[in-house]
Amino acid sequence: MDLVLNLADDYLLDKVWARLLPSNGHLPYGSLSTSANFTSITYLQQSSWPRDYIPRQIVSLSVITLIGIHVLYFLFAWLSYQFIFNHEMMSHPRFLEKQVKQEIQSSLRAFPTMTLLTLPWFQAEVMGYSKLYDSVEEYGWTYLVLSVPFFLLFTDYGIYWVHRLLHHPNLYKTFHKPHHKWIIPTPFASHAFHPVDGYLQSVPYHVFIFIFPLHRWLYLGLFVFVNFWSILIHDSDMVTGHALEKIINGPAHHTLHHLYFTVNYGQYFTWADRVGGSYRQPESSLDPMLEIKKQS
Repeated sequence: MDLVLNLADDYLLDKVWARLLPSNGHLPYGSLSTSANFTSITYLQQSSWPRDYIPRQIVSLSVITLIGIHVLYFLFAWLSYQFIFNHEMMSHPRFLEKQVKQEIQSSLRAFPTMTLLTLPWFQAEVMGYSKLYDSVEEYGWTYLVLSVPFFLLFTDYGIYWVHRLLHHPNLYKTFHKPHHKWIIPTPFASHAFHPVDGYLQSVPYHVFIFIFPLHRWLYLGLFVFVNFWSILIHDSDMVTGHALEKIINGPAHHTLHHLYFTVNYGQYFTWADRVGGSYRQPESSLDPMLEIKKQS
């Protein structure tokens, strides 16, 4: 997020803050300002709240995060809903009346609180406490390539246990049951959960960059990818029999999780469920579409 904030400051927010809270003085055109992670050009008109002023960073991060999550959610969910999701699933007896509208409303209610809970991680990142780096030469191309599966494996295992913990009776009713309202989910259900639930399942992504080095641009790309993946696995697809079915925790696996609750907690891979004894193999006989065909 420090990268996104720096770009936003360069191209937009410096001007916005200068208009909202102008400074009494001006810096020479082309002078340089520095933050924990970047050096940037500072323009003539300045704000009384400079880039390294924490209240400004918090407000900017809040706005950027809220805009970003809305854009990612509606863009990817709409694309998946239009071109991947089987609309016949909406005839399933357990598909709720006006469910898509409810999923969207639930997501929109969750976003502000999730943003607030996530801000400390983003602020620490902006202040330079993470292990994000800029130059590939710092750790080499081999580490850059291997950091992708390492990131996915680490976060997958973390999410597995967070997700499984949220199914504990003491936590489930309050925090995770709202997401299981959607027995037959659409892509718009991907973010339709209690904000604490959504935040907790995001924690492994933030923890990773404070423990292990990760290229700054790669982290941004992975951050977009994980949001896309979360949407994709909620399309109620039950395509089975493909080569990676026993390795990748795809839409069919997550469809079974929504149907049976206590199986397939993983996010990307099946190995954690296999080790934890919660794996259930997708089979054509479990396809919720069969229930729809019985009615026709």
